[in-house]
Amino acid sequence: MAVEYKDIHDFSAKELERLFLSVEWSSGHFPDKLVTAMKNYDTVFSAWDGDKLIGMICALDDGVMTAYVHYLLVDPEYHGQTIGRTLVDMVKEKYKDYLRIVLVAYKDETHFYEKCGFKIEDKSLPMCITSLWT
Repeated sequence: MAVEYKDIHDFSAKELERLFLSVEWSSGHFPDKLVTAMKNYDTVFSAWDGDKLIGMICALDDGVMTAYVHYLLVDPEYHGQTIGRTLVDMVKEKYKDYLRIVLVAYKDETHFYEKCGFKIEDKSLPMCITSLWT
């Protein structure tokens, strides 16, 4: 399998629904909202196995100083193939001249992000208002 990486913002609702639900994220129940969200992100890198969307990373930025990674997800069938790491590296390369790249990680995923060069911040905690359950 040769994974192809793309820098695109247009996805079908079905592609996004399948990928997000494959990782059991509740946002997958809102595929039409996801289609709109992808068009609004500053950065969307995706991974494809043929015509199957198998991973993506999305980020927002202020244009010069700070980028915020919002989504990183890889279909569980493709875990262990460095797809997530490659997507993170693509974001790190794009934002290499920025002063900060920020993300919020689930506690059981922090080890992955630490391997990618992120550090847990001692002086801050993520906070949110949400109606999503994952």
